[in-house]
Amino acid sequence: MIDFIELERIVGEAIRSGAEYAEVRYHRVDGLSLFFLNGVLFGAYQPLVSGVAIRVVYSGGLGFSSTSDLTSEGLRDALSRAIASARSSSFMVKNKVVMGAASLGYAKYSVLERKLLVDMPVEDKINSLVEKLKSIDFKRDPMRISSYTLSYNENIEYKMLVTSDGAVIESRVPRVSLFYNISASSGERRANRWNMLAASGGFEVVDKVKLEEEINDDLNSLYTSLVKAQSPPRGRMDVVLGPEIVGLAMHESVGHPSEADRVLGREAAQAGLSYRREYREPQFGSELVTVIDDPTIPGSYGFYLYDDEGVPARRRFLINKGRLEELLHNRETAAVFNVESNASARATDYRSEPIVRMANTYMAPGDYTFEELIEDVREGVYIRKYMEWNIDDYRWNARYVGLEAYIIKDGRLGDPVRDVVLEITTKEFFSNIDAIGRDLEFSAGTCGKGEPSQPMPVWMGGPHIRLRGVRL
Repeated sequence: MIDFIELERIVGEAIRSGAEYAEVRYHRVDGLSLFFLNGVLFGAYQPLVSGVAIRVVYSGGLGFSSTSDLTSEGLRDALSRAIASARSSSFMVKNKVVMGAASLGYAKYSVLERKLLVDMPVEDKINSLVEKLKSIDFKRDPMRISSYTLSYNENIEYKMLVTSDGAVIESRVPRVSLFYNISASSGERRANRWNMLAASGGFEVVDKVKLEEEINDDLNSLYTSLVKAQSPPRGRMDVVLGPEIVGLAMHESVGHPSEADRVLGREAAQAGLSYRREYREPQFGSELVTVIDDPTIPGSYGFYLYDDEGVPARRRFLINKGRLEELLHNRETAAVFNVESNASARATDYRSEPIVRMANTYMAPGDYTFEELIEDVREGVYIRKYMEWNIDDYRWNARYVGLEAYIIKDGRLGDPVRDVVLEITTKEFFSNIDAIGRDLEFSAGTCGKGEPSQPMPVWMGGPHIRLRGVRL
């Protein structure tokens, strides 16, 4: 373990060595992973990742290093490497790096656990999950289940952050996630359904996310698609989308292209670019649409109150009443755009430097009930869940394939249909929304970005929405 005195000492040494900015982060992640195959424990391990990350700005160059050696010598060596990296890069960068001014925190916070992860024996966790799986009836004749898996993961993330311009943050955020995959078939047709359920908190999350209900619901969706569903209609028609698809679209077609580093082209080789590099009209879609990214939602999977540069977290309005608004910024990109950071800097562990990331991205709800969304649809389709999706590097052309979907005829739900494909541009998606539901549901995910990759916990959310006259 390390203390703030040691972190502050390293920051001081960096400044005395000539750095314009220094940031030292102790970052520890304690974990437990359990893997079940067809209801039987197949593997278990307890990872521990712990160390210190150091970033400095020296003569306009940015340097980063990390170490798991927490001795004074190990920290000094890491600082020397960070300064050497910054010094050498300062001669090559066209635009000098500046850490933009920001309101910085001096705070300590933690997430409440009702069932402490560290106090609960691993055997009790295993037995609890096995019992939940035993309670589920996987039989849905004539549908056959070839296999099903369940992964349980817990992470207790502890951080201490000190920056040369005044941030001092200590945080402890435990998270629990459940990921399952079901492979099913009926005759010649095959399908699989995966789902992730996750939140911040203790072992009580396992009950909170309602694992048994979710698996049963997905089994019914697979049965509907494989056994009962018919071929879908084609052409232009009204489409109602469920919160699961809406949340995915918010993450992929709004969240990622709103990352300032993508807009600057810095993610081009790893994760693509953004239509916001070139799209200049502020009005982007229906005035009904507001899209928010909010790290401060209590119990959320992407929860934090201060980012990894010490900036206080808040709601970020990416689209406000149909108009493109904020980008997601860290302090470096904020300086480039001459704005203040909105606390979007996150690092997956001590070996990674903070980069611009989403947290919990969602479309704000409206005031329609589900019945009101479909009651004046003469001919259309309701897509409740997706089976697969694709989106291009600019986050402009998207494709969603439905797993569970139904005909809408004269304002009523009709027969199920399978393999419904919605191919649509991001602009058309938002422009054709004419009604938004009053419900709001979130799905969990692990967002990938960076090189090396930095997996990051997020929520994606939204209500039911209605799109007029889109092509299936």
